[in-house]
Amino acid sequence: MSNITRRSFVAGTGATALVAALAGCSGGTTTEGSAAGSAAAAAGGHIVVLTASPDHGWTGQVGAFAQEKVDEINEAGAYTAELQTAGAASDQIAQVEDILAGDAPAGIVIQPLDDTVQSAIQQIADAEIPYVAFDRIIEAVQDSAVANVKGDNSGIGAGSAAYFVENGMNPGDAVYIYQGDTSSVTTLRDNGFTDYLLGNLEFDGATVPEDKKWTQEQIDAAIKKSGAMNWSRSDTKAAFESLLGDEANAQIKWWYAEDDELAMGILEALNGGGITDATKEVFYETKPYITGCGGLNEYYEVIRGNSYQDITENLGGVMSVTYSPSMIQTAIQDMVDHLDGKEVPQDHVIACENVTAENVDDYVGFE
Repeated sequence: MSNITRRSFVAGTGATALVAALAGCSGGTTTEGSAAGSAAAAAGGHIVVLTASPDHGWTGQVGAFAQEKVDEINEAGAYTAELQTAGAASDQIAQVEDILAGDAPAGIVIQPLDDTVQSAIQQIADAEIPYVAFDRIIEAVQDSAVANVKGDNSGIGAGSAAYFVENGMNPGDAVYIYQGDTSSVTTLRDNGFTDYLLGNLEFDGATVPEDKKWTQEQIDAAIKKSGAMNWSRSDTKAAFESLLGDEANAQIKWWYAEDDELAMGILEALNGGGITDATKEVFYETKPYITGCGGLNEYYEVIRGNSYQDITENLGGVMSVTYSPSMIQTAIQDMVDHLDGKEVPQDHVIACENVTAENVDDYVGFE
């Protein structure tokens, strides 16, 4: 499949091997030999996959990968499967209610659109239908899931912090974080960044060097946050232009964007006319660094040096942390494995990696 990173992620049938590898070291839901699992495997059954509408970007690719996996299941014949998409949380809640009002499926895989879907997920659990949650994990109901499949959101923050430290960031340096939304995803990405700097979290097997370790007081004083950008490039562009209306903010060197779309918003602002040339000169004097995450090919092209060269030649560097939409296939495979009576890890975290100019050619982004 063209849009899966070559190094990081396992999708489709390969997810079974990943599940087996992780099961031995994670707290899991064991269904081996269970009556429910054996019955489902013997009789087959229907799996419903609920995701966001496949419109564009990361969410759009989640839908594309989900449909691909659904088609694979239907072709294999042991189970039937269908994909339902929704553009709003209210629509997704209605989908769940409709499903529960009919014949109970063998299992449900759900990417909650926001935290208001909690009540619908609780209804699934109360109906004793096994479900797998993907990407947005709602803490209040996570213990009832067969598996909670997600990228390493804490690792995304840690990876960005590690990249900054490797490139000279010192304790107390000013940092600006462009946040995604108000969900647990953003909280984990925020906390991963600061936990790495405090020395409480590893990235790529190592903690922050002792002489680069921050105190909580330094974090509180030096790190500023944007508030929810709603994963929007245009919102970030406007917010960045407004922020640099105060030239003092142009002296910030370290810019942690919690998504590639947000990083592109910064680049588009720098490429446009909403920031004065004088302020841009001040900004570029620091040789600033910008990070993102996700795997957007448009941003990978920036990292490769194939676009926005007039801007990147004035930057210290640009980087992204992997968070592939192909992970939805792992979530669906977890449900298949559960129904087959196999063991799956309940807390199923898929590791991330830093993508820089040095290794970007090892990865394929999504459109």
